[in-house]
Amino acid sequence: MKRKVILYIAMSLDGYIAKENDNLDFLKLVESPGEDYGYYDFIKNIDTVIMGRRTYDMVLGFGIPFPHKDKQCYVLSRSKTGSDENVSFYNGPIDTLIRQLVKKEGKDIFIDGGAETVHELLQHKLIDRFVISVIPVLLGSGIGLFKNGRPEQNLKFLRSATFPNGLVQLSYEKK
Repeated sequence: MKRKVILYIAMSLDGYIAKENDNLDFLKLVESPGEDYGYYDFIKNIDTVIMGRRTYDMVLGFGIPFPHKDKQCYVLSRSKTGSDENVSFYNGPIDTLIRQLVKKEGKDIFIDGGAETVHELLQHKLIDRFVISVIPVLLGSGIGLFKNGRPEQNLKFLRSATFPNGLVQLSYEKK
């Protein structure tokens, strides 16, 4: 079975994945003991993670161990090359990387942000599944998940889940 490229991400009701200063404090609004919104089940089916450089730098700034040490991780970067103890840096065309990865045997591929990475993948229609958790807050401004100028893409609804704290999780796949 072909590996799927899956965007699994949270955003505010008005479409922002972070405040303008990369602040993610709004995510704390839905923290609930023992609730991971399906993340554990999702991550069990992943063996590769792709993220942008800003997202990687933010994750390192959380002061916790890198959460994907057991996975093959690629960080898209225009300036960094090689690898570090957590990831390999990738400077080439993202569509080339994705096409190489989906040909290999393995589990699904997790797109862990950010907005630039998502935009590049949408330009090439390379995201197979979208799992978007909507946080019940209007931020007013920030870093939008979806940038203008991408091709139109029809999606097939898979499911929605609602949680007592107001989070709604939407799942779609490419038609």
